[in-house]
Amino acid sequence: MKRESSPPGDDYMIRCPRLGHQIAFSFCRIENKGLPCFKTLDCWYSHFLVEEYLREELKPEEWEKAFTKPKTTKMASLLELIEQAKKRTAKES
Repeated sequence: MKRESSPPGDDYMIRCPRLGHQIAFSFCRIENKGLPCFKTLDCWYSHFLVEEYLREELKPEEWEKAFTKPKTTKMASLLELIEQAKKRTAKES
């Protein structure tokens, strides 16, 4: 089977491992503040030539920002969210 180099339409959906439900590529393409989700390549590689498509669509600095920046660990993310909540609570008091 030959894979296409263009993304499928919004009627074609796959399960998102992060959200836990069906989503279209158009959501993955802009999920990260207008950039693709960092898992886009992993999730869509078997459905179409996603890397080829995104390398043509994105500027090199956008590619770097979306796919090569260091990922925050879950623990670090949780600690950051706790600190933000503490600051909000302190402001409201």
